Amino acid sequence: MSGTRVLVVDDEPQILRALETTLRGAGYEVETAPDAATALTRAAAKPPEAVILDLVLPDRSGVEVCRELRTWLQAPVLVLSAVGEERDKVEALDAGADDYVTKPFGIDELLARLRAALRRAAAPGEPVLEIGELTIDLDKRVVQRDGDVVSLTPHEFALLRYLAQNEGRLLTHRSILRQVWGPSYQSESHYLHVYVSQLRRKIEPDPTRPRYLLTEAGAGYRLVSPSLS
Repeated sequence: MSGTRVLVVDDEPQILRALETTLRGAGYEVETAPDAATALTRAAAKPPEAVILDLVLPDRSGVEVCRELRTWLQAPVLVLSAVGEERDKVEALDAGADDYVTKPFGIDELLARLRAALRRAAAPGEPVLEIGELTIDLDKRVVQRDGDVVSLTPHEFALLRYLAQNEGRLLTHRSILRQVWGPSYQSESHYLHVYVSQLRRKIEPDPTRPRYLLTEAGAGYRLVSPSLS
């Protein structure tokens, strides 16, 4: 990821300086912005390859900035949220953010999430996805776990496919319902809970202790390789 351009947006000077120093030390090219207006101007002038975005800015919310960036920028967006900003965090994810880190955060976690987001953005759209012992053939609609075929219903497969195509990314309840069931089901969270439970029984070695399909309380779900769970 050396030389990757990252735009960091935060109105706290000490955090901005610390992130700039750390990211430069990790080999990234860094541009900073203390507010939404500056961020949008700089992003338009020189589109970044990733954005680290605070949710609370002096002129506009980070959610609004994320939503506007998503109208033309495909680069991953990582949002920073303080403890207690659960609603804003979920709104940002629904607006197109790829992941979040809660303040105060460890710099190693931030860098790991940034690397993961960049890998996802760079990954080609392969017809066969491999996640841990799971093999998901998108064209043939065949799922295997450790070589054994897993029988899934159409909605279970659609759910797994959407999660797998966004491996490691936190997907909100609303985004999953919208993608798998359609816009009219965005508030029908009971559908999702039922299907997640069914899917876990089929892909998890121990459904009571999920290693693939993880719950992020109050936010959504993410599918990961067991080595990262």
